Amino acid sequence: MKTEPIKYTFLNMKIKIFFIAFIFIAISTPLKAQYYFYDGNYYESDLFYEVGFSAGAINALTDIGGRRGIGTRGLKDFNIKTTNISGGAFFGAMYKNMVGFRLEATFGTVRSWDSILVKVAPTTNERYERNLSFKTPISEVVLIAEIHPFEMFGNYNQDKFPPVVSPYIVAGIGFFHFRPQGKLNGTFVDLRPLHTEGEGFAEYPNKKEYSLNQINIPLGFGARYDITPKLNIRAELMHRILFTDYLDDVSTRYINPALFSKYLSGTQLADAIQLHDRSKPGAQTAHPDGIRGDPTHNDAYLTFSIKLGFTIGRERR
Repeated sequence: MKTEPIKYTFLNMKIKIFFIAFIFIAISTPLKAQYYFYDGNYYESDLFYEVGFSAGAINALTDIGGRRGIGTRGLKDFNIKTTNISGGAFFGAMYKNMVGFRLEATFGTVRSWDSILVKVAPTTNERYERNLSFKTPISEVVLIAEIHPFEMFGNYNQDKFPPVVSPYIVAGIGFFHFRPQGKLNGTFVDLRPLHTEGEGFAEYPNKKEYSLNQINIPLGFGARYDITPKLNIRAELMHRILFTDYLDDVSTRYINPALFSKYLSGTQLADAIQLHDRSKPGAQTAHPDGIRGDPTHNDAYLTFSIKLGFTIGRERR
């Protein structure tokens, strides 16, 4: 009479144990699948994070300066002599070493001057005689997608350790602030408030005041080298497509300098008259409506950086 309840209780207990074991296996299996070997000593998580710093060089392609010949877009007009230092910091997440997203801040100053063309002056279509110069500090924040094609399209799996060096491409969207300045009597003067090309003047309705806060499109490539499972280094070249031609405050044509007194006064008036036209004697284009810049090509800037990254998410075996 008592054996049936005992059998029933024992059977019930076996069902419960089996059910608990099934739940445990079901839960633990996907958790184990989230890890694979990074190397002989470290596990790799599908998703890991990075925080790091960068240092490098920054340069720009604008209407001012450049190299021999008529100024054009692209590396033909790139002059390495105008390179400055840059730096920044980043935080990112990487999925299976294949695709990542990175939030990055970069800071630097770009500058150039027409007098750099002195040795090739006859070839520059009066860019040398124009004699303008500028500098602008740049503060930038970008959101970048990072794609490692060798990892994505190769035979990478949990039985094969990731390559020590991984080339990649980057693309994204950014926001940056700039402030073009010109040098006058040994002091740098902000150029935008001077309206050197008549931006915002009623006499030039097609010349709108430009914003010092702009969107850009960063594009580039690089390579990542894992020094240790917790530390990596990158070399990266990134170009920014801009939607402004006023990074250097030069874009279109000279205006009638008599108009400055209608909109400016005091120090700003005196600075505008001197800085809008710095041409050397005999310059053929330095007159009202003469060519001052090339509005058909927007400006651009680029950076080459060395990045040191600290990995969060790889665990020791």
